[in-house]
Amino acid sequence: MLNKKINIENILWNTLLTIWAIVCFPINPLVLFGLLETAFYPVAYIAGWIFWGIGMGLVMSPIIMFPRRGGVKKGRSFVHTTKLVDTGIYAIVRHPQYLGGILSIFITTMLWYPHWLFIVLGIGGIFIIYMGCKEEDQRLVQKFGDAYKIYMKRVPGLNIITGILRLNKHRNT
Repeated sequence: MLNKKINIENILWNTLLTIWAIVCFPINPLVLFGLLETAFYPVAYIAGWIFWGIGMGLVMSPIIMFPRRGGVKKGRSFVHTTKLVDTGIYAIVRHPQYLGGILSIFITTMLWYPHWLFIVLGIGGIFIIYMGCKEEDQRLVQKFGDAYKIYMKRVPGLNIITGILRLNKHRNT
């Protein structure tokens, strides 16, 4: 019953997130088609490119890390991990791909197109991703058991600053 509930919730959150991401995508249809006028601030625009680059790097992290360290059999997709990966970026945050989505979609859009609508949609999108991370944690506890529970206590889900501070503290002790 739990798996069915998780699957239905997963479909709901993923559908909602997909729609939200399309509306908030940095190459924004509302702006491109002239449906929404936004201001332009060069410093925010440049910061948006920085967040987009960092975010896209984080989005790519499982594609790079899982085949190398996740026990993925040759020829299989990176999603078929058999080992818990807790090194590299995964020693800092548990969900770098989701964090990358937040940075490259929602934060970048708010910076490129400063408008109240994108702030409201961005906050909503971040909440949806956060809820997706909670569900992903449940699924990964089922897959990896107590090892993942210990990992969850050690590494934050999305807070990269806390993750860096914890990692540095752990290395210095």
